[in-house]
Amino acid sequence: MTIHRASIRLLPLLAALAFGSAACAQSTAPGAGQGAGQGAAQPAATDAKAASKAAPADPRAAIAGKLEVPVDAVKPGPIEGIYEVVHGAEVLYATADARFVFDGELYDLDRRANVSEERRAGARVAALAAVREEDAISFGPKDAKYTITVFTDIDCGFCRKLHQEVEQYNGLGIRVRYLAYPRGGPGSEAWAKAQSVWCAPNRQDAMTRAKNGEAMPTRNCKDSAVPKDYELGGRLGVQGTPGIYTERGDYIKGYLPPDRMLERLQALEAAAQGGAPQPN
Repeated sequence: MTIHRASIRLLPLLAALAFGSAACAQSTAPGAGQGAGQGAAQPAATDAKAASKAAPADPRAAIAGKLEVPVDAVKPGPIEGIYEVVHGAEVLYATADARFVFDGELYDLDRRANVSEERRAGARVAALAAVREEDAISFGPKDAKYTITVFTDIDCGFCRKLHQEVEQYNGLGIRVRYLAYPRGGPGSEAWAKAQSVWCAPNRQDAMTRAKNGEAMPTRNCKDSAVPKDYELGGRLGVQGTPGIYTERGDYIKGYLPPDRMLERLQALEAAAQGGAPQPN
């Protein structure tokens, strides 16, 4: 699988926050003429004053403003006093005073469930459901037992391998629904190839020919889905191609042979029904 780091909106802000914190820590260190006790007490006093401040009247608005996300992306979290921020498929947690934010997995030990992944999966389901069926290139019947949405690059080796076996996936009851994710981004050769496929009169045939290495005529069309698919892949956090999502929003990072894909889908389905930990 070829790795391509997605442009996730919140990560640059978090990186900037981390850099700023490091700079502040350096600037508050005791100077050459200052006693260690005096230097250590000062930050503690500052923290105590900050902790005593009341939370903003509308914590959601304050948190949204600092993280540069819509207010409706912020909701009360499962822990009292902690707010959950879901933007795209990213999940963060923030304190009600909009001062602290932390990025990590939150688990409910009583349910043995990854709460953060549940939220991400829900966001993925909503985003993928909004994709028009005519914008995807699908192989397999609509009433297949399973449907996987695959963000694909025409030249990616494992993407080609998956497509060579698409009939086997279909035979196992797995419908393959392609969205475009040209790894080189706009203006690249990969982008041009994706455009040629998505703008072809017969997109299924064009996909197969392109995946087999055939040179495709250059095509462009007004309502191409390629830019929308690529932007969506970035929001969902696609980390490589093929980037695969189930109907419940599970993220499968890369190619699996048809039989192993069926096993993974069955295991994910069983975990969802029984509340068991999801397989990796």
